[in-house]
Amino acid sequence: MPFIPHTEGDTKAMLETLGVPSIESLFDEIPKGFLAAPLALPEGESEMALMADFAARARRDDNVLCFAGAGAYDHHIPAAVWDLVSRGEIMTAYTPYQAEASQGTLQTIYEYQSMIAKLTGMDVANASVYDGGSGLAEAALMAVRSAPRKHARTLLLAGGLNPRYRAACEAIVQHQGLTLRDLPLEADGTLSPATLEAAMDEDCAALVISQPNFFGVLEEVHVLTEQAQAAGLLVIAVVNPIALAVLTPPGAWGSAGADIVVGDGQPLGIPMASGGPYFGFLCARQKLVRQMPGRIVGRTVDLDGKTGYALTLQAREQHIRRGKATSNICTNQGLLMTAGTIYMALLGPEGLSRVAGHCYGQLRALLAALTSLPGVRSVHSGVHFHEAVIELPVPAKAVVEALAEQRILPGVALSDYWPERTHELLICATEKRTAEDIAQYKKALGQVLETLVTEVAQ
Repeated sequence: MPFIPHTEGDTKAMLETLGVPSIESLFDEIPKGFLAAPLALPEGESEMALMADFAARARRDDNVLCFAGAGAYDHHIPAAVWDLVSRGEIMTAYTPYQAEASQGTLQTIYEYQSMIAKLTGMDVANASVYDGGSGLAEAALMAVRSAPRKHARTLLLAGGLNPRYRAACEAIVQHQGLTLRDLPLEADGTLSPATLEAAMDEDCAALVISQPNFFGVLEEVHVLTEQAQAAGLLVIAVVNPIALAVLTPPGAWGSAGADIVVGDGQPLGIPMASGGPYFGFLCARQKLVRQMPGRIVGRTVDLDGKTGYALTLQAREQHIRRGKATSNICTNQGLLMTAGTIYMALLGPEGLSRVAGHCYGQLRALLAALTSLPGVRSVHSGVHFHEAVIELPVPAKAVVEALAEQRILPGVALSDYWPERTHELLICATEKRTAEDIAQYKKALGQVLETLVTEVAQ
């Protein structure tokens, strides 16, 4: 039974036994500015009240037409995915500390890593990170440790990066001496080679490119990758896994391919669930494998020649290194990663390609329908995937609020991230959106715009 201090005397005895002068000294690795005041938490609810509140929230999500994306996507999830994941031996499993004793868990991770590596065209994938945003932070730290110029501490971010990813990345790397520098986009929504050329200097370690970017626009990734790598920068690709079924994988960008690839696995069979939990993926070239956080599982044979699985690399930082760790990730989103593995196995390459093709087609249909309304236009020209930006004759937030009352999520108002973009709406269409859904959205949007335009005129 561990000793649990209850009184001041107990605390003193515990400290004497440990040979430390004070409770505070137990946390001396944490900088003083990071220690926050105690949280002002409200009183807890009863189980009955909590379940009733959750049930009411769930009912509000029923029969809502979702045309919003911005990093979380309303895809169809085959029933088999969560029927299997909800089995007790999977739902309640915990990462074993004697990993080789749990061959089923290791094989699942191995299959997941193999699928993600093939999908991205990369050499190696780890056992997953918490989400796409924290995955980007891990990639940034990897890049700085691995950059040819050892003093380089700046990352160039193409302006089409998901702003939530940027915020998560900055929250993690800002205290480790890294600088994030945003590069502006052209009017067509892409990063120009000229802008990149002007931004690169001796302090730059890597370029971060999204494909497609936050606005659904496809970047000139081959040209940008070649340009960045020729200047001595690593290239970090931020990708949508569904889009990779039809787009060139990052491993084949330019002549050498991207160096590190990250993204969120939510589209691979994970419900939107009000923002999580999700899982992130992180892939890299073989030369960077020892800079990767987390675990990597390999397949081998035992003394009897039977197939077995083992941890080939494990950055046991959370267990051992603590303050000296190069990463704060040492586990994997096991349950969500398993769901993603089952989803990819069920659909296979052909199924993923069909999903991506339907998403592309439905977005084109949605854009054509909405831009036929008076005062509505597409902001960016060129090819889009999953998402696009439209400009409205009235503030987008007002439209979002009005259509939400009709149980339609019309998209994401860009003024949530860029206050000056008041009339712009980021819209999304997945394979779940039917022609009838699009017609309903168009009709409702037309009525709302007519009402709001009239109110503004008065």
